[in-house]
Amino acid sequence: MSNADSRSGPGLDDVVRAALRASEERGVPVADIPVSVVATEAGISRSTLLRRLGGTRQALDEAVRAAGVDPGGQRPVRERAVEAAATLISAYGLAAATLERVAAEAQCSVPSLYAVFGGRNELLFAVYERYSPVLDIETMLAGPQADLPETVRTVYRLTADALEREPRVLPAMLADALARPGDPLVQALHERYFPRMLDGVGRWLTSEIEAGRIRDLPVVPLLQQMIGPLVFHLLLRPVAEHPGGADLPTTEETVEIFAEMFLRAVGCP
Repeated sequence: MSNADSRSGPGLDDVVRAALRASEERGVPVADIPVSVVATEAGISRSTLLRRLGGTRQALDEAVRAAGVDPGGQRPVRERAVEAAATLISAYGLAAATLERVAAEAQCSVPSLYAVFGGRNELLFAVYERYSPVLDIETMLAGPQADLPETVRTVYRLTADALEREPRVLPAMLADALARPGDPLVQALHERYFPRMLDGVGRWLTSEIEAGRIRDLPVVPLLQQMIGPLVFHLLLRPVAEHPGGADLPTTEETVEIFAEMFLRAVGCP
């Protein structure tokens, strides 16, 4: 091949873009993408690409770094997408977290989101697991149990943390659930996670009933009595904290107040 032929085709900038596309689509750093894959993505042969890189891929990694991306440090698509979706949901609600907007925010491609999650619902399930207290509460209840009052306080602390931390994903999701209870996504979230809450918190409440520490009440209303008042208070708290609003207790004081109210309401003497 002549020198002219070796210089024809995509330039180094095009090769960098091809390497970044391959990295995004596979969810791995550029440094982990084989040269042959980059060449295919760029539409040239591996040998041609290596000639343009001077025989090694070091020139490619340096060019990628010059473009503002660490070739060995790009975080996986899953992490970037979950964080991007959370930011969109917090700011604009569930409807804003389309795959196109998430891909733009996460600097990846829509096909890479399908490759990692399979679809929008699975992406939003991953967001819910990351930013709701479900996993933390399940882990706590699966370990050695504290006494009833301290376990109630721990559930409340985990719930408060999930509702108050930024990005405010859980309040936005709850707002959508209340506004559009029949929405297919809201129903899918409920069908996926409410049985888990019943299996985790509900099973623990049942054990407390059987031990004689909680009144014998239906588990679902009991679960709602436990979580509902605290969640309602925390959802309205940002409004009440504005200038001229109510003088509110601290979060820890709030946990103590609602824990005592719950135990007085349902606890056995």
